[in-house]
Amino acid sequence: MTAQLKQLRDKIDAIDSELLKLVSARAGLAREIGQIKNGMAYRPEREAQVLARICELNTGPLAKEHIVRLFTEIMSLCRSLEEPLTVAYLGPQGTFSEEAALKRFGSVVTTLACSSIDDVFRKVEAGAAGYGVVPVENSTEGAVGRSLDLLLQTPLKVCGEIKLPIHQLLLAQHGDLARINKIYSHPQSFSQCHEWLNANLPHLSGEARINAASNADAARLAAGDETAAAVAGRKAGEVFGLTICAENIEDDPNNTTRFLVIAAQEVAASGKDKTSLVMATKNRPGAIHELLAPLAEHGVSMSRLESRPSRAGLWEYVFFVDIEGHQHDAKTATALEELKGKAAFLKILGSYPAV
Repeated sequence: MTAQLKQLRDKIDAIDSELLKLVSARAGLAREIGQIKNGMAYRPEREAQVLARICELNTGPLAKEHIVRLFTEIMSLCRSLEEPLTVAYLGPQGTFSEEAALKRFGSVVTTLACSSIDDVFRKVEAGAAGYGVVPVENSTEGAVGRSLDLLLQTPLKVCGEIKLPIHQLLLAQHGDLARINKIYSHPQSFSQCHEWLNANLPHLSGEARINAASNADAARLAAGDETAAAVAGRKAGEVFGLTICAENIEDDPNNTTRFLVIAAQEVAASGKDKTSLVMATKNRPGAIHELLAPLAEHGVSMSRLESRPSRAGLWEYVFFVDIEGHQHDAKTATALEELKGKAAFLKILGSYPAV
């Protein structure tokens, strides 16, 4: 070992020792804060402010996403000293929903795998989990209808969002594709990889593509059948010990799924927020234009408008809307107050930090 190398390693050791002291000091402060607050360890607005500040200070060489991941884990560890968190997600283990939950909350939480989106809502409503993570839309396939329907019905609030890049893999017990005669996956994943599958595995079409309840369930099925493959994520492949036959087989390289965090919790303003709401128009010409007018008049930007059957009557619809700003910001609050007078129905789903 050269003297120069030893000198550099000694510097790293000294920095590591200082890092340990600082992280331990932060954890001690977090525990004190937990004793003062007496609950509600997860404050989405505060964590968003911490991450925004750290990213602004970051000058490299670590990339922004790596810094966010590092500090998410530090906050997860510190948060666990204040109050243990249980987070429900659409299971089983290895789904993109689990990956989204860990991306938002870090690994020092108790995760609760649920059999359906309905079950995620039920677990949080019943208090079996403090938070739930549900998919709401995909950049390729559009809205997740069941999540929207349940948001309309639930007393829970939206208190966060997660945007997760979705990279699909072809997985099997082995790498010999000539021995594969069937593929399992979730219907949305089949749609996201439709062109790749047609171009590379044209003989495995029609009945050879078998729908599974989730990508992780597809990986489980493939793990038990040497003639089967699965389209799923990397985490599912690791959980079930499968071989990667092909990576990034999604047709759109920017394929992203947006998830929402649901809880019985209101979120304060972070400084960069989004508000989600659902509304219905009165049945008259120009009603939707009239309904959106207060947003334009008060300079409130709308980032999403999604229609869904209301189930209250034939050809009646509700509209899910995302707007910039917190519901208690002055101009947003004024626009929402005017909306209440124009809408046949209005429900504010929640305000939360935008990502």
